[in-house]
Amino acid sequence: MEAELRDALAEDLDQLIRLHDRELDGEALAALRAADFPGGLALVADDAAATVAYANMAAALRETATLDELAADYAAIYLNNSFGASPYESVWLSDEHLVCDWPMFELREIYAASGWRAPNWRRRFDDHLVLQLQYLRQVLGNAVPQRRFLLGAVDLEKMANFIDQHIGYWLPDWAQRVSSHCDTRFYAALAELSYVWLRRFRGLLADMHDLPLPSRLADMHDLPLPSREQMAALISRKLALDKADVAPMRFMPGGQGPSW
Repeated sequence: MEAELRDALAEDLDQLIRLHDRELDGEALAALRAADFPGGLALVADDAAATVAYANMAAALRETATLDELAADYAAIYLNNSFGASPYESVWLSDEHLVCDWPMFELREIYAASGWRAPNWRRRFDDHLVLQLQYLRQVLGNAVPQRRFLLGAVDLEKMANFIDQHIGYWLPDWAQRVSSHCDTRFYAALAELSYVWLRRFRGLLADMHDLPLPSRLADMHDLPLPSREQMAALISRKLALDKADVAPMRFMPGGQGPSW
């Protein structure tokens, strides 16, 4: 992956991370409008669903939702779980749908193996949406002092597997739930945009490293894709090995989780 492309993708992730990380303020909202967001993203819409998602975000930024209305939606999504759309992976993949379950510990180990850690796990547990996006940003290119990325430094297969087995597995359900429950058009559009951007990014990895998209993130191209059931079975087998000495498996992660 060329350095210029990695720089551009890193900037895309920086923008998405900022929007999920904290409430919008007037300055950030003005900057998005001035930049004609999401028109400046490196990954452009490549199919009908993505085109709609990008257009919805542009339209949302033309609306006049108040900062208080936006803050209420932010709290409902990321702080209070008022929509039943938790930003924590554990809630989607564990049998009891609780935070701080096995995905959190698995992700902590993945981060540590890459020399990265959650800035403050007491504020956000390791399986939070924002932290998973930050991890992708970290793997995409660990910047040298000049903030340039080293050629060949990115493990494309590592990123693809992370998306398939973690953020990309539950994000489609999260995005659908959020987009159908928001009061403001902005956060509904952000959920859709984040999903289609991640799908587009995973597609880029597939093209560059012959890593077919799983069906959960696939577009409508005729590709030999593993089904969601196959991916769920893979995650289940992995978890069974991890828990073999502790307790028998009682469920298939994701197979009985929230689905809207």
